Amino acid sequence: MKIAQVCPLYESCPPQLYGGTERVVSYLTEELVRAGHAVTLFASGDSKTSAELRAMCPQSLRLVAGYGESLPYHLVMLNRVMEATQEFDVIHFHTDFLHFPLFNRVQEKTLTTLHGRLDLAELPIVYREFPSMPVVSISDAQRQALPWLSWRGTIYHGLPLDAYDLGGGGGGHLAFLGRICPEKRPDRAIEIAKRAGVPLVIAAKVDEVDTDYFEHVIRPMLDHPLVDYIGEVDEAQKAQFLGEARALLFPIDWPEPFGLAMIEAMACGTPVVAYHHGSVPEVVDEGITGFVVNNETAAVAAVEMTAGLDRAAVRARFEARFSVERMAEAYLAIYAAMASGINYDFVNGAPTPDTNFVSPISAA
Repeated sequence: MKIAQVCPLYESCPPQLYGGTERVVSYLTEELVRAGHAVTLFASGDSKTSAELRAMCPQSLRLVAGYGESLPYHLVMLNRVMEATQEFDVIHFHTDFLHFPLFNRVQEKTLTTLHGRLDLAELPIVYREFPSMPVVSISDAQRQALPWLSWRGTIYHGLPLDAYDLGGGGGGHLAFLGRICPEKRPDRAIEIAKRAGVPLVIAAKVDEVDTDYFEHVIRPMLDHPLVDYIGEVDEAQKAQFLGEARALLFPIDWPEPFGLAMIEAMACGTPVVAYHHGSVPEVVDEGITGFVVNNETAAVAAVEMTAGLDRAAVRARFEARFSVERMAEAYLAIYAAMASGINYDFVNGAPTPDTNFVSPISAA
């Protein structure tokens, strides 16, 4: 198939440091190329890919000091994608709803993976304006706010099996990975580690919008002998950081759409202790890859119980559920259905039980 992947421009594809959406787009793009498909990636110029790269700006926007507003860059990209529409069988967007007005008339060639939260009060306004645009969720929980969208499937994120190696947890620390922001609750992670008496290493970025929260809430909490803040880490550092960790703390306080950090930890054999919000119960297999908790006391107890989990079993469950091959095949099933004019709602690549659809997922 001839497939376009349209990536946000905030980070390179893949990101040099933090960046969940762009990392997933990169994994998917590379796997589709490996499977023999003709893929074109619309992304920033510092992206690295085996697909055809059409650079929409020289560098990822977050790394350009004072770049200002991102909207002009994204509008130019969408216009260039529209001009190239006839080149592709499927145009797969990862830009939320920004492209809907421009591509509504050719929606039968488009698929949009919604990577963000959908419970914001203003979102129904735009989605009701374009109710038939085909969309994919990254967890069933993500759909709950807008169940009436034109869903084509739920597809969990996936990672290359060789991206991370099984680690031994020899560092003995708890890990917090991602962003320093109120909804990720690094403050809660610090309190859990202190109560458990286990060192906590925080590897996370601070966006400009969260600077005040970091300075006034989190920074004062860092002055504790069990807490170490190391800032953002690259992929090599992340693999070591997670592989040596005793467990990943994921004490979120928001409807997490997926939570890439959880499966990155699992790929290293590192169990997850996560709060029961959003996608968490779908991603964590209770007592196998970690524990789902509802309060700090339960989280502290779960930290103790992670010592009894088999890290090889954690890794094995990751391989079974969250490989990039499984993710790509699931998307290819939807692409093929769309190309045939079939509008099934797939669950991780499988059509709903009342259908007899067989997907031609081999390269075309």
